[in-house]
Amino acid sequence: MTTTNPGTIAFVFPGQGSQSVGMGRALAAASPAAAAVFAEADAALGEPLSRLAWEGPAEVLDLTVNAQPAILATSIACLAALRERWTALGSRAPEPAFAAGHSMGQYSALVAAGSISLADGLRLVRERGRLMQGSGAGRAGRMAALIGLDEARLPELVAAASAHGLFGIANRNSPGQVVVSGERAAVEAAITIARELGARRALELPVSVAAHSPLMAEAAAGMAGVLAGIAFRDPHPPLLANADAHLITTAEAARAELVEHLTTGVDWVAVVERMRAAGVTTFLEIGPGRVLTGLIRRIVPDAGALASDDPTAPDGLAVRLIDPPPA
Repeated sequence: MTTTNPGTIAFVFPGQGSQSVGMGRALAAASPAAAAVFAEADAALGEPLSRLAWEGPAEVLDLTVNAQPAILATSIACLAALRERWTALGSRAPEPAFAAGHSMGQYSALVAAGSISLADGLRLVRERGRLMQGSGAGRAGRMAALIGLDEARLPELVAAASAHGLFGIANRNSPGQVVVSGERAAVEAAITIARELGARRALELPVSVAAHSPLMAEAAAGMAGVLAGIAFRDPHPPLLANADAHLITTAEAARAELVEHLTTGVDWVAVVERMRAAGVTTFLEIGPGRVLTGLIRRIVPDAGALASDDPTAPDGLAVRLIDPPPA
């Protein structure tokens, strides 16, 4: 068991790509708190989102308009189940120093930090997905992960791939791992070029849009209008911005982040390094999968990185990762 102290833990929330058919099903069956989150999600959207998350089909779940609310619901269900379990163990939940989400995971982080309601968060990511799906109409977008490519070769990659269409670096996920985004022809060319430049792996991601690229300009404009009508509160704990890791402590800064990060990249390395420099010793990934846990272990190997998702547990929840302070 890893023991943490108050103020030395950060809660981190995964983004699109972490979805899988069946996520959260065992958790909802075992945890009344998790089941209540999924029920609220279904009611907020007026459709059985939980059934899609639990039964698929995968090709429908993977659509941006479905994947984003399903991941948010599963992440908040995991958080609710953890808090329920800690209470049952006679302990209070640890107070994180920061909350941070990777891309659409920022919505999960804002719900967890009390900045927006769960119902608003679900409706917002549904609309975000719809706007992203339609943004850049006629210019099919794609994303790809590049692993093991020397960062010094990135300018060469961008220049060569951009000859085939709109293209750029979307995510800096860990040392040696970046995600690129842009028009389909450019991303497909980038996969070939990256391999020629020495990347160990280059593969297209299971997403249907070019997130974090200028192709999302229409979506950003649309979200600005939608977000203007949503009540935000100051987040507690604070968040860190995706693009440059600046601190987000106010309601208006949170609102602005959800617009800006659609067209700018996600520098997850900078986000994690800033939290570590601020004294975070343990990062707990809350939500489906363990992608962020792996990335964090490569970014700050001297810190603890743990995942709430445990496929070997009967309810899918790793509950004794943290020893919360006594109640």
